[in-house]
Amino acid sequence: MLRIIPRLDVKAPNLIKGVRLEGLRVIGDPQEYAVKYYKAGADELLYMDIVASLYDRNNLANIVEKASRDVFIPMTVGGGVRSVEDAKTLLRAGADKVAINTAALKRPELVREMAETFGAQCMVLSVEAKRKPSGGWEAYYDNGREHSGRDVIDWVRQGAEFGAGELLITSVDQEGTRKGYDIELVAAVTQAVDLPVIASGGMGSVSDLTKLVEQAVPDAVSMADILHYERIGLVEMKAELKQAGLRVREIEP
Repeated sequence: MLRIIPRLDVKAPNLIKGVRLEGLRVIGDPQEYAVKYYKAGADELLYMDIVASLYDRNNLANIVEKASRDVFIPMTVGGGVRSVEDAKTLLRAGADKVAINTAALKRPELVREMAETFGAQCMVLSVEAKRKPSGGWEAYYDNGREHSGRDVIDWVRQGAEFGAGELLITSVDQEGTRKGYDIELVAAVTQAVDLPVIASGGMGSVSDLTKLVEQAVPDAVSMADILHYERIGLVEMKAELKQAGLRVREIEP
């Protein structure tokens, strides 16, 4: 069953949105949007502190704690998580899963430490992928600003070996463009590893999503722009997906 996951990029205290992870605009209060998406039938929520890596800390604990009082679906939280203790703070605040990117690229052993401490089901490896001129994709960090030099497919394989329980794959090239997901990227990842994959970056229409699922077979899809700017609602989106023959969770009345 395909999971539909609204993505909430946060620059505390605001929900923001950009294009290719740049040119950030304030959208509103993340709590209001979280509750709205929960009530509209979201399967999970994804919170990302998009400036956390610049300041070596994650500022989402208070936002997540507040959300957990009104939102009763799984929440994945990432951005600036540097240690097991950082993850513990977010899990105590109400997160169900913690996503790491920058710290994992700098010290891959952190993936294993988190999986062993909290269980693989809590450990999401976040990958910001950009196409390489020579072919394939490179993993970036610091919100798509910095080169890691690592090939994405090699990196997700290593992450799986180290105990990641899930992968969040964001196409930096497509993110915020409304031009569709990078289907080739997602397909390469789903074929390379036997882990649940969340695809993020580029959804402009429901047809973009159906093409992605048919050709790349991710377990979940994440989107922001299309929901934040109310170009479609979750109820309508799920109805169209169901009509297209995809299995999605029924929205409870």
